[in-house]
Amino acid sequence: MNRVLVSGANGFVGRALCHALMGQGHAVTGLVRHAGGCAEGVREWVQPSPDFIGLDGAWPDSLQVDTVVHLAGRVHVMQDRAADPLSAFRATNVDGALRVAQAAHRSGAVRFVFVSSIKALGEADPGRALREDDPPRPQDPYGRSKLEAEQALVRFGETSGLDVVIVRPPLVYGPGVRANFLQLMNAIAKGWPLPLGAIPARRSLVYVGNLADALLRCATDPRAAHGRFHVADGDDPSVTELARALGRHLQKPARLVPMPTGLLRAAGRLTGRSPQVERLVGDLRVDISLIRTVLGWQPPYSVDDGLAATASWYRSTHLDNFTDA
Repeated sequence: MNRVLVSGANGFVGRALCHALMGQGHAVTGLVRHAGGCAEGVREWVQPSPDFIGLDGAWPDSLQVDTVVHLAGRVHVMQDRAADPLSAFRATNVDGALRVAQAAHRSGAVRFVFVSSIKALGEADPGRALREDDPPRPQDPYGRSKLEAEQALVRFGETSGLDVVIVRPPLVYGPGVRANFLQLMNAIAKGWPLPLGAIPARRSLVYVGNLADALLRCATDPRAAHGRFHVADGDDPSVTELARALGRHLQKPARLVPMPTGLLRAAGRLTGRSPQVERLVGDLRVDISLIRTVLGWQPPYSVDDGLAATASWYRSTHLDNFTDA
């Protein structure tokens, strides 16, 4: 049995990870800013200070952990309203992560699993799936902050002896998903026409259950030591295929208009939304062969399994969109 601290334990991925850890018999403490929302059986530790300031001095003497999985952070948003987005991301994703790592190390933790993002490498692949050793080219403040956090944590691990493991997921989906994935389901469920009928670009995704399983392995498997791993479902649907599959599982066939990608790019330039359009029409595939080789990890759920579970949750929680179902 391992003693695992999960920051952001009451979040979308955090709850799934805590369930997975407890299912394997591990003792889990959730480090959260606000009380409530953690899975049943998780010991909750509430620290409301921003960016984990003062965490070291607040660490309870009774809290002993072997491993920390750091999920908490400032997440990527499409329209950031911060006056200086990069500074805001750095304060939480770089400085905050370092504070947790330093406090955990001083309290006896031996491994720190940092959940980064494929955005630390970039927004598109180079004509093949992105590998862990590809040169990083982050394109926005969020991606840059995640890369800087990786680098700072690795340096801290080298000087302190803390075993730092980096995990880079692409877009995460599953029951409880928010942001763009939820907006896509809303549009499909409402029968809105979408200009996604002729997009060949392939995008890696990871179902939250697959990510939780991989994080469990990275937290507890000795072979993961000092590793950097990409995690995904292992099957990269095109944007068109994804929309059609969601429509099938939502029992609301997607209304897809076959608009050429060149026209979509032109519309993006005219409207100032080129980054959003590129996320639809550009390939972003993730190579997961390293975690398969080193840890023997295989995604326990297929893409279809994940989409079915996500659509089932959506249908049960968004009944207003299915009045004629």
